[in-house]
Amino acid sequence: MTATVSNFHYGAVTPVAAYLMACLGAGLGLRCTTRSLRRPQHRAGWLALGAISIGCGIWTMHFIAMIGFSVQGALVNYDVTKTLLSLGVAIVVVAIGVFLVGYRGGSPLNLGVAGLITGLGVAAMHYLGMAAIHTDGGLHYDTRAVALSVVIAVAAATAALWAAVSVHGLWSSVGASLVMGVAVTGMHYTGMAAVSVHLTGEAPAVQSSTTLLSFLLVMLAAPFAILLIAAVIVMFDPDMMLGDKEADRAAPAPQGVDGDNYGVGGDHYNAGGDTYGTGHGTGWGNGYPPTQPTQPSNPSSTW
Repeated sequence: MTATVSNFHYGAVTPVAAYLMACLGAGLGLRCTTRSLRRPQHRAGWLALGAISIGCGIWTMHFIAMIGFSVQGALVNYDVTKTLLSLGVAIVVVAIGVFLVGYRGGSPLNLGVAGLITGLGVAAMHYLGMAAIHTDGGLHYDTRAVALSVVIAVAAATAALWAAVSVHGLWSSVGASLVMGVAVTGMHYTGMAAVSVHLTGEAPAVQSSTTLLSFLLVMLAAPFAILLIAAVIVMFDPDMMLGDKEADRAAPAPQGVDGDNYGVGGDHYNAGGDTYGTGHGTGWGNGYPPTQPTQPSNPSSTW
């Protein structure tokens, strides 16, 4: 017997909350990749934080949406190991794509490879999370809907990676994250539309929704906390607090270029304006103490 399946047991609450979490993860990931491009010396750290943010955002979106999943006449439980494994898969595959474009650039070939790997990984995360479901029946999938969800996942991943290396403004990142949230959430519900459940038991079972909800909320606590920590790091980063242009101006200038007294372009003494000599380093211009001027070989010349 085919059971009635619903993805909106709590109405619009779960899809809206899932979408917002996907947007949050995407937005934090974009801001982190922007930081990685501005600060090459800390690139690996920012890219790692961006990958974790996007991965946790996608995974959190998935399981918030799963809170609204119900099967009429059947118990629904989750395997803890597979659930946690799906979180690891999400973070790892996003990290592969983010590091590829972060270090090798956003060429079409590189974006295609990274987007394919990440998109297939995100789809694998989704269906691994579905495989964690234990119910009084068997889950079956419509092949065409599954294929469409995988295509959406690859397209969404490629677009996200392109945005990571191409979109750097604050409001541009916000807009891109909203679009990415639509794509990721759409992929989830497309995959869920492929699901049907065939019950094996004869008598309908009654499940406490409180028990299942408590389990899912506990599982969501850690990735949600990670997203909050990432948000704090990004919010209190100087680029965010001062604004991009102000942060660039506030960055200390390398020694010997703009901001010292003895540099090439210093404000007080420069290589073209030394006190003694003709600009060949006899005075302050090259950073050496002034030397006593020598008398010119031609007695008639003056200083």
